[in-house]
Amino acid sequence: MKVAIIGCGTIANSAHIPSYLNNPIAEIKYFCDIRLERAVEAVHKYGCGIAVTDYREVLADPEVTAISICTPNDTHASIAIDAMRAGLHVLCEKPAARTFDEALDMQKVQQQTGMTLNIGVVNRFNDNVNMVKKYIDSGKLGEVYRVYASFRAHRSIPGLGGAFTTRAISGGGVLIDWGVHYLDIVMYCCGDPEVFSVSGEVFSKLGNDIKNYAFKNMWAGPPVMDGIFDVDDSVTALIRTEGPTITINGAWAENIAAGGETYIDFIGDKAGIRLTYGGDFTVYTAENGALVEYKPQFNSTSGMFQNEIDNFVESIETGVKSPSHIDTVIITAQMMQAIYDSAKQHREVYL
Repeated sequence: MKVAIIGCGTIANSAHIPSYLNNPIAEIKYFCDIRLERAVEAVHKYGCGIAVTDYREVLADPEVTAISICTPNDTHASIAIDAMRAGLHVLCEKPAARTFDEALDMQKVQQQTGMTLNIGVVNRFNDNVNMVKKYIDSGKLGEVYRVYASFRAHRSIPGLGGAFTTRAISGGGVLIDWGVHYLDIVMYCCGDPEVFSVSGEVFSKLGNDIKNYAFKNMWAGPPVMDGIFDVDDSVTALIRTEGPTITINGAWAENIAAGGETYIDFIGDKAGIRLTYGGDFTVYTAENGALVEYKPQFNSTSGMFQNEIDNFVESIETGVKSPSHIDTVIITAQMMQAIYDSAKQHREVYL
């Protein structure tokens, strides 16, 4: 199965490309990037593929079956829609798009064409996340009536002044960058409950003064001193669903202890679980009148990005919908849009 990588930046090199190379069925035919030198570098580094700058050249090749979109958020919808209309299957990095309306356009074209459209909510392929889901599905936690998600960092705004902090490109800040993963984990583990209402606020506080923003390090490049910061650097929200209420507390940058807090608490009437983001989890319960906590240990099969790519290839071959199919995960785009709308209107938004 010949595939193409659209966008040869960090996520492509750290996750998508190595995973395709490890898949026994996939073969990378193209590396595409608007910066030709990055595509050429990928060809030399991985010893395969053709370097191009225009993704339309990839779409015109009848040998190509699928693409991975690893480009900035503002191009996700247009590239995915063009690819599906050209008869290609698509794995698009998160978030699906900058806005809920753009995500709906992508879903509409997927339904019209019948092509696969998966979104890169990679935690659905994480072994610890799936184990938490099994605990909840089996009733070990009883009724999960409340979930609390914290994704807070001390000073971690990515590439301040650049693409991550420019709304026209990214669509939003910490909510759309980090929050998408946390909200998706919660929805996935809790069985994708129907969402009733959202009340939220977003803040742009610490990144406004780019020149005087103090930090230890900055991923996604150094600050752009004459750049743009018009997104949220922190967010809080309460989401009511047919299942648990969901509370989120997130920040790229807050005046809190260095190291921050990155976890999700699933609170049930029989037991609770704290899942460390990207790590393991602890179960808290009571047995025979005593308080008990334990940390399950098990052998992981492979990394979540490898699982995601393998599942994408398999879903193309079998036609079976992936857990990360657009139909499943579009609710996250709707929830994030509702948080932004609620913050703008300073009132609760009903879905």
